[in-house]
Amino acid sequence: MDEQNRWLHMASAPRDGSRILVTIRPSEQGPAEVDLAYWSNGDQFGTEGWRASDSAPGRIIEYAEPELKCWMPMPLASLTRASMPSPWEGDATQQLDGSGI
Repeated sequence: MDEQNRWLHMASAPRDGSRILVTIRPSEQGPAEVDLAYWSNGDQFGTEGWRASDSAPGRIIEYAEPELKCWMPMPLASLTRASMPSPWEGDATQQLDGSGI
């Protein structure tokens, strides 16, 4: 599979502020989802960590490390692909990024 279009281990995710796609683990609040996120070094609005890309100052959505299963670079623009990729649904026993919770 093309490196640009596959899910990767969270340990390899860039922590330079660039936007990436992440799979959020399923939880009591709902099924697995894909979100657009970035690493923040922290500022007056929050500590360092993964934030949703649509966060606004004072209204930050932060993800704890165990909430994120894997990541993927932003897909290239394509006129035939108008939606986000599906969340990673591989073998639940396969760990891409550690034990989670």
